[in-house]
Amino acid sequence: MSITSFYFLLFYAFVLLIYYIVPKKGQWVILLLASILYYLFSDNGFLIFYPLAAVLVCHLGVRRMVQVRERAKAQKEEMSSAENSGKSPQKSLWKSLRKSPERLCRQALVAVIVINVGALFLLKYINFGINTVNGIASFFREGELLHGLNWLVPLGISYYSLTLIGYVVDVYFEIAKPLKNPAKLALYGMFFPCMLSGPILKFREDGDQLYEPHPFDYVQVTRGMQRMLWGFFKVLVISERMGLIVDTVYGNYAQYPGLYIWIGTVAFAFQLYTNFSGGMDISLGIAQTFGLKLPENFERPFFSKTISEYWRRWHITLGVWMKEYVFYPILRSAMFTKLGKKLRARFGKKRGKQLTTFAGMFLLWFAVGIWHGGDWKYVIGSGLLHWAYIVCGELLEPVYAKGMAKLGIDPRARWVDRLRVLRTFFLVNIGFVFFRADSVGAAFSMLKGAVSVFNPGILIDGSIFALGLDWIEFTIAVVSLLMLLGVSLLQEKGSVRERIGKKSLPVRWIIWYALLFYVILLGNYGPDYSAAEFIYQGF
Repeated sequence: MSITSFYFLLFYAFVLLIYYIVPKKGQWVILLLASILYYLFSDNGFLIFYPLAAVLVCHLGVRRMVQVRERAKAQKEEMSSAENSGKSPQKSLWKSLRKSPERLCRQALVAVIVINVGALFLLKYINFGINTVNGIASFFREGELLHGLNWLVPLGISYYSLTLIGYVVDVYFEIAKPLKNPAKLALYGMFFPCMLSGPILKFREDGDQLYEPHPFDYVQVTRGMQRMLWGFFKVLVISERMGLIVDTVYGNYAQYPGLYIWIGTVAFAFQLYTNFSGGMDISLGIAQTFGLKLPENFERPFFSKTISEYWRRWHITLGVWMKEYVFYPILRSAMFTKLGKKLRARFGKKRGKQLTTFAGMFLLWFAVGIWHGGDWKYVIGSGLLHWAYIVCGELLEPVYAKGMAKLGIDPRARWVDRLRVLRTFFLVNIGFVFFRADSVGAAFSMLKGAVSVFNPGILIDGSIFALGLDWIEFTIAVVSLLMLLGVSLLQEKGSVRERIGKKSLPVRWIIWYALLFYVILLGNYGPDYSAAEFIYQGF
């Protein structure tokens, strides 16, 4: 059930009504039941036993850790009491204490991670192996040797897996308190606004509020709905129109070379951004109407001046999760500690440390790429290509600085920052070519076609109106993008909703009702229209 569908809005309205009618202590139960029903109503709702099994595994793992630590604490207190009274501790106590509690807890942690990551790879990334085999086999025969198993992949597996694993790791390191009630853990792992495209939650920051009472707050409810409306604007008005251009160009790139490919790629950048961030606005808006504050996942990434900054603004919660639970553990591992010593001994302290970091970043970006999908195009387009950008940027930074100093260019000048934004956007779009193309080979063919044909005339001869949008639809798309740009520039300076909230009542009503009718009249919507099967939904 798409969160932009008419049926979802009916479902959401009913849940919101019940949520504020029931006693406050029972609100979290309503959210849990709504999350289960939402999953059951999805296209592969029969696979709900997968997330429920993941919740059960995590609950048992945490329960084991709690029992081990409580037993160890009790045994130490008993030994201390025996020693203080002059009695000899029982041999059974000495024997049990030889088994390190931390070792037993670590075993429980490893078991939870192996089971969850194993399920993730088996269900989602079995197609990665199948695609690799088919790619090799294509050199020797036509057609697919093996067929994919996408129907086995449950909704939101990447999101609930990372959310639950993060919770268990935090409990292990005692920076998050364990939940005794498995039903509450199920709500945390399966909260329905987060199932399609995140954000990835941290229990120590976002978990407790799910179970706290939330009295009806008119301001929070209305602002949540305002954010939902802005998300609908992005998804239904902009993303759907950009998608028509993208499908035309990428569906037959041999017929649309040169500037067509760049237009299609830029259109995909805005399609993906408005689709993903718009869905996030809807999700976070829904949560706000329930009195919940979920972490932001986007901060206008196309304003970034570097690739590193871009990833601090794009899919923020994934980047934070990967750094905390993948990158830092890799750098602290015994293997990388030894590698760092060898590299520092050979190349010096500074360069050796840098090379060690680059090696860890390689594994990090490979993980980011493979997370996006079971195909090499994702590993390159969303992973290793960005690793190469960041490494090259850091290595060439002294060269840039010297060159700008010799030319007398102020690196803090506004026009320099704007050039950096354009450069970063261009580099990101090259990655998007791999992300959207049917295969790595198709991506290279498109890049070759993009630079080998010079056809700027399509901008003035009307050819661009044959890419899926006539001049009226094209004008609507351009105007809507300009509206998005204007709001984004204002958001760089502060909250737009708060600014509007300070206006007089008639002005506020005019703004929000104008946006509402803009979406109703120009968006793709309706009871029979499943809008925007979100690009990130399968993750």
